[in-house]
Amino acid sequence: MRVFIIAEIGINHNGDVGIAKQLVQMAKSCGCDAVKFQKRTIERVYSREFLDSPRESPWGKTQGEQKRGLEFGRDEYDMIDAYCREKEIPWFASAWDMESLAFLDRYDCPYNKVPSAMIVCEDFLHAVAARGKHTFISTAMSTMDDIARAVRIFRQAGCSFELMHCVGTYPMAVENANLRCIESLREAFQCNVGYSGHETGLAVSVGAVMLGITSLERHITLDRSMYGSDQAASVEGAGLLQLCRYVRILERAQGDGIKRILPEEEHVARKLRAHL
Repeated sequence: MRVFIIAEIGINHNGDVGIAKQLVQMAKSCGCDAVKFQKRTIERVYSREFLDSPRESPWGKTQGEQKRGLEFGRDEYDMIDAYCREKEIPWFASAWDMESLAFLDRYDCPYNKVPSAMIVCEDFLHAVAARGKHTFISTAMSTMDDIARAVRIFRQAGCSFELMHCVGTYPMAVENANLRCIESLREAFQCNVGYSGHETGLAVSVGAVMLGITSLERHITLDRSMYGSDQAASVEGAGLLQLCRYVRILERAQGDGIKRILPEEEHVARKLRAHL
């Protein structure tokens, strides 16, 4: 099965549409299947106390100024929508609240994404499932009961979905990857399972491909040294190109698991066994 590769731009655009466009172009040229952003209604997701608390950033001295500086609105998403159509690469976004979910309805995005933070919110899950778009459901910071509830909601709504094994640390330590959860989720819920990685490097993501994932999501960046909490767990252009190539090679290499003598082996066997 072909792995669906998602380039997670998230908030790595740092509030700059120009950077967002560069990341879209990078994802397209490397062979990704889609790009993804994140959408929040700042006043809904964060408390007033948190927004007023101090934080130095390029946008000011409070958490609120930083969060608002990173958030795209209607004008920016109109430009992103037009640019992705021009480049012929699908885009979608993970909404972090009901208002953001409704905001994204104005765009003809082919997919939805439930971020790990929202998998425990039943009202939100019902609202996403009711939209009927194929949905990627991240499972970081959740129990098997949390996941089972989400699966039940999507199945009752008749909405196609796949789970994504994920660990909610940025960057993730390799020893916390627990890739065997991919098999556990697939067996427990009899559904497709992908992997959303927050590690540094490519090895863990490549390993996930060999466990039969149907989708792979990695954060991307122009430069891992840029400002931002997600940059360190992101992949730069050269790494993204290499990752996409590895994924496509491994797809071809897995085969069907049936042991047979290949026609290409027959003359080799005759030569190497001639002494027998």
